[in-house]
Amino acid sequence: MISTSNAIILRCIDYQESSKIITALSETHGKISLIAKGAKKPKNKLAGVIEVGNILEVTYYYKPSRNIQTLAEASIVYQSLNFRKDFDKASILYSSLELISQLIHENEENEDMFSFVQNFIQWLGDAEETHPSIFAYIQLRLAQLIGVGLIDQSSLGNETVFLNISSGTLAMSPDTELSYKLTEKQALFLKMSLNAKNAEVFTIGLANSELKQLIHHLDVYFKYHIDSYKDRQSDIIFEQMIQE
Repeated sequence: MISTSNAIILRCIDYQESSKIITALSETHGKISLIAKGAKKPKNKLAGVIEVGNILEVTYYYKPSRNIQTLAEASIVYQSLNFRKDFDKASILYSSLELISQLIHENEENEDMFSFVQNFIQWLGDAEETHPSIFAYIQLRLAQLIGVGLIDQSSLGNETVFLNISSGTLAMSPDTELSYKLTEKQALFLKMSLNAKNAEVFTIGLANSELKQLIHHLDVYFKYHIDSYKDRQSDIIFEQMIQE
């Protein structure tokens, strides 16, 4: 079956001498693997098109029994050169896409996830300012999209807030040993992200150490609620951005 769909490139690796294997989030079939034959050749029509973070219109031969589908054609819907020129944007992009790839299942259509990722990439690529805390915000939004979002049970203005991992709540007291006491700014960031969902959350001014700790807390949350959750390889790049 020939299928045409918009798709977001999550990952790309070289295959043999001239081809590439792509992991893509497609609008039609969810996460799929595609082989782009000859894409490494400079004169190939796919050269320069297959880049991580690009949003494409793709045509591919789809067969449910195959693990890897064959890419026939691809054209760019959205591409930001800022991801190549701006280290901070690239760091956030790569960590976010690696996280997204972990959280979605093969061949599972998810319109809300696709729409969110598509809008996020375009917003990040075109944004005038880049804040490292964007990644923590993405963690929270993705948790909501896959059905394990945090619930805010803390009181407004309460000085002590805990992130309770097992129950998935923000509360005024810990409910198990696996609970983290948050700093004032960490708590404010989480509460604003869950309740307000606007760009003001990025002006809170989390210290790099607070942000790094918060991202770790949220990763522990994912590991607790999602089987086979793994540490991200791209965090090596991301952590260079938030070194103090």
